[in-house]
Amino acid sequence: MFEHLDEIRPALKKLVAALRQDYAYASVLASDGDERSWSISRAGSAISAGGRDGDCGFVVRVFDGTGCGEYSFNRFSEAMIPEICRKLKENLTAAAETLPDGVAPLPTPIPADEPACLKKESEYRIHPRELGDEEILKRLNAVREKGLETAGILDVAVRMNYRSYRKIFISEHRDLDQSILWTTASMVAFGRRGEEVKDYYRSFSTLGGAELLERLESGVDDVTHVVLELLKSEPMVPGEYDCICDPETTGMIVHEAFGHGVEMDMFVKDRALARSCVGEYVASPLVTMHDGSAVDEVATFLFDDEGTLSGDTVIIDRGILKRGMCDALSAARLGVKPTGNGRRESFERKAYTRMTNTYFEGGTDTPEEMIASVKYGFLLENPSSGMEDPKNWGIQCMVNIAREIKDGKLTGRIFSPIVLTGYVPDLLKSVSMMGPDIQLGGGGYCGKGYKEWVKVSDGGPYMKARIRLG
Repeated sequence: MFEHLDEIRPALKKLVAALRQDYAYASVLASDGDERSWSISRAGSAISAGGRDGDCGFVVRVFDGTGCGEYSFNRFSEAMIPEICRKLKENLTAAAETLPDGVAPLPTPIPADEPACLKKESEYRIHPRELGDEEILKRLNAVREKGLETAGILDVAVRMNYRSYRKIFISEHRDLDQSILWTTASMVAFGRRGEEVKDYYRSFSTLGGAELLERLESGVDDVTHVVLELLKSEPMVPGEYDCICDPETTGMIVHEAFGHGVEMDMFVKDRALARSCVGEYVASPLVTMHDGSAVDEVATFLFDDEGTLSGDTVIIDRGILKRGMCDALSAARLGVKPTGNGRRESFERKAYTRMTNTYFEGGTDTPEEMIASVKYGFLLENPSSGMEDPKNWGIQCMVNIAREIKDGKLTGRIFSPIVLTGYVPDLLKSVSMMGPDIQLGGGGYCGKGYKEWVKVSDGGPYMKARIRLG
């Protein structure tokens, strides 16, 4: 798929050369994607194409030593090069005229353009399109039917979707080409006891293809079991407790507590407290935090939407905040190197600093040792949502399950739902144990504020900390 991008590649290079006649730097990003989803529930089955990531499109970016300008479009041929150059210049002129008298554009250094050339595809075992609609729906329905065999289960809704995309980035010294395939799946089971109804949601994700169905199929018994447990849950008594976070909950804390707060476009706008804490202890010495493509998950890529090669960024090193993550434009304005986190929702949107695969490193303590160390507290599982305040480092997250621990043993009592709150440095400095095994998941999307959605994953090991619950 996407072979048409090979046909227009020579013309894209000519477009960059034409723009370089007027600008000190020029680049073009070409992207195309294919997305499809399948779902089945009591309401029936459905197949849909397309998604939130956009279709075929192009973005040109130029720097002139004073500012940066962009122009996006969804059709391209060599004959259109003069028109694109003209429209870009007209837009930049019009934008400059809107500035108040005496106000100059924010000075923006020209980004580095070190030579780089690559072409690579992500690996997979089974492409969903090769498996076919009929077989996928058949296997999803088998998962649903297996779940309905459990007494007390009202319905099981099952879904799978994939995204395949190709992106080409060309500047004067860079020629980058990547093809990525990721797949996600989910199921939600509904259970009833008397008049009470509970539900339990679980997601699965992989940098790969329809082989993910095997994990979905193996997870149905656990999902139906937990939803029946939730029917016996109790309300939480608010307080501060010793808590053990499962890898999903650890991932939510990573993402919400220190993810958005170290996105460095917020540093440029002076909207993140983390900017004043670089080089300081912000967490326990057990905490080391990474972001990037050193692991394979749904947010893994070879280069970002600004042509910066991906890698591994250490945000926190044994408790000390080392740096944030940043896009190329923010990096230029802050005088630092970009980290490969410049991402667009689609070719129609600007690039922001965005997380990719974000996680805590593992330690040496087993989950069993953590549980045994707790006099009274909870094992937290199945987070559902969260938000943070980067300006003041507050955090509020929803968790579906808190399993009671008393005298070093699980009692079998379950509390739900749970609100996790606190001041980020207090929470992270309270971390006292870390498990050895890291798990990441990327079943959902992350928004910048209330919009600008991109695919991310997060995770880590089992983690013990002191946390306020309500």
